[in-house]
Amino acid sequence: MEYSTEEKLEWIIYFIYEFGKKYDLTMKQAFGYLQRFKAIDFIDKHYGYAHTQSFRTMVDELSQYCRRMGGVLWWGFIMAQRATLTR
Repeated sequence: MEYSTEEKLEWIIYFIYEFGKKYDLTMKQAFGYLQRFKAIDFIDKHYGYAHTQSFRTMVDELSQYCRRMGGVLWWGFIMAQRATLTR
């Protein structure tokens, strides 16, 4: 099935927002991370699957995907980094 660019963009923008909310990132930070570790490409290629899942499921799955691609972002890591920065 073919999806419109507008439909895909709306879903991806909301996904970036949900991803950022989970990890307490700005939209810009979340987008940069997801772009760097190829999650945006994954969504684009597999949109037919991605948009049928809950955002919570996709945030969790693509967090794991990014880790496999070399990302080190997870909630405990962020909290540890914040604690180091505020000392």
